[in-house]
Amino acid sequence: MDFTLDETQAELKELAAGLFGREASQERLAEHDRSGRPYDAELWRAAARAGLVGACLPEEAGGAGLGAVGMAVVLREAGAHVVPVPLQDSLVAGLTIARYGTAGQRERLGRLAEGGIVLTAAPLEPGRDLGAAPLTTARESGGAWLLSGRKSMVAYAAESEAVLVPASTEQGVGLFLVRPEAAAPQPVPTATGEPAAVLTLDGTPGEPVGEPDGAAFGTLRLLALAALTASASGVLAGALELTTEYIRTRRQFDRALAKFQAVTMQIADVYIAGRALDVAVWSGAWRIDQGLDEEADLDLAVAAHTVTDAALVALYTCQHLHGGIGLDMTYPLHRYFAWGKHRAHLLGGVEARLDTLGALV
Repeated sequence: MDFTLDETQAELKELAAGLFGREASQERLAEHDRSGRPYDAELWRAAARAGLVGACLPEEAGGAGLGAVGMAVVLREAGAHVVPVPLQDSLVAGLTIARYGTAGQRERLGRLAEGGIVLTAAPLEPGRDLGAAPLTTARESGGAWLLSGRKSMVAYAAESEAVLVPASTEQGVGLFLVRPEAAAPQPVPTATGEPAAVLTLDGTPGEPVGEPDGAAFGTLRLLALAALTASASGVLAGALELTTEYIRTRRQFDRALAKFQAVTMQIADVYIAGRALDVAVWSGAWRIDQGLDEEADLDLAVAAHTVTDAALVALYTCQHLHGGIGLDMTYPLHRYFAWGKHRAHLLGGVEARLDTLGALV
């Protein structure tokens, strides 16, 4: 398999890297942290105007149809610059609706492509692994679907136009669009400062997306895995770049740290972890676009395990190589570490990912 980006994908990567490199300076990120705002609305609109939000969406929604690979390209750059915008969850929800939604639902994605709304998804439940069949239920009553259950760690729930909620029905698992204000969102803290909430559904009305046969839920699960692992890949790449520059310029005993063999071996381990994660992410995203869901499932299971294991160890190595400054919460590395740790938690941790791999193989 050739993991080289094609011309369109390479241009998208260059566009995302350029925009985030200009707009997400460390000073701006620090100012955002102090502001208490849920996300940088100006940067979100700038990303939309540049086409980064719509690039992955279908043409009828004002997008370019670049799919899961395009999503991975954008989210990897967003992770590399730790940009505080709701790209990850909006793209997962948007791509799922684009594939399974009604004509009216797909048409509304145009507002997402323009940056006029935010969307999110709620695949997690308390004590349940990402992708497990939901305990949340949906029943049809009088021509309407009513949902009951709890969803945890729903990113940008209160800020979203709608939440894409998986729920079990008599026919199978279905997806439903729920208005967040109807689900009593309760804020919960996150390591990154990104807003998240627990949703309590108690006869809450939902608008079905696709048929309740499990197909749409399966796609949502794969896209969520691809998004989380692509973002984590970018986070590790950003941390590696920051650490490489530090050991190149930091001197001890009249020598740059990079000239010490032990340091060189440790930074090489970080690079290897990043490359291993990249291979699994690109392979999984490409297979989603090709409709090879079983193969994508295994690739993304490997990627998710890497995020919770080797990539997390690599982030600890980056902190170690920075010495005392690596513990400073005002230093940029802290933001990368928090993002990587949070994504590992969302994936359930290394034991959960090993269980998933074992079941697949």
